[in-house]
Amino acid sequence: MIVLGLTGSIGMGKSTAAAMFRRMGVPIHDADAAVHRLLAAGGAAVAPIGAAFPGVVRDGAVDRLALGRIVFADAAALRRLEAIVHPLVRRSSRTFLTRHRRRRTAVVVLDIPLLFEKGNERYCDRVVVVSAPSFLQRQRVLRRPGMTEARFRGILAQQTPDAEKRRRADWVVPTGLGRGFTWRRLAAILRRTSAAGGRMRRRRPHA
Repeated sequence: MIVLGLTGSIGMGKSTAAAMFRRMGVPIHDADAAVHRLLAAGGAAVAPIGAAFPGVVRDGAVDRLALGRIVFADAAALRRLEAIVHPLVRRSSRTFLTRHRRRRTAVVVLDIPLLFEKGNERYCDRVVVVSAPSFLQRQRVLRRPGMTEARFRGILAQQTPDAEKRRRADWVVPTGLGRGFTWRRLAAILRRTSAAGGRMRRRRPHA
């Protein structure tokens, strides 16, 4: 089984690329979706987050806006949150990978926003980075509800720069040239990956 890592900075089109891979029949583990499940009612992260950040749990779920206000400008608080959430997300992805290895799935995708930032590339055989011009990225992000210029800059400061992500990628997929172009590029990557099969060696040691 080949494990593709999919990543890209905020506003670069990663969600669109993931949706295209799904339409091509590729199983996806979405790290953001896993976090949402963990913070929802009954999620494994609710109790430990409630203990670490009193007042953010309401009606049995984590109030993400309240939590965000605490951790956005507090690096220590953010590290406490990550120490709770990241191991649980990693457990979810391990379960996903184990299930698809047993099924002998040819290719799967780990959709991880902070793939390079947290060293998750070591779990991947190859890495796909989506990218777009900075002006387009800014337009996309500032159209999001509740987004401000200051918040956008703060998020960028926590992410590996786009140029560095592109340098470290096995494949870079432009997302500013139309959806058709993005689809064709992703389809070509999938064809090449599927054809390589077990002959594609992991370029980074598995941790």
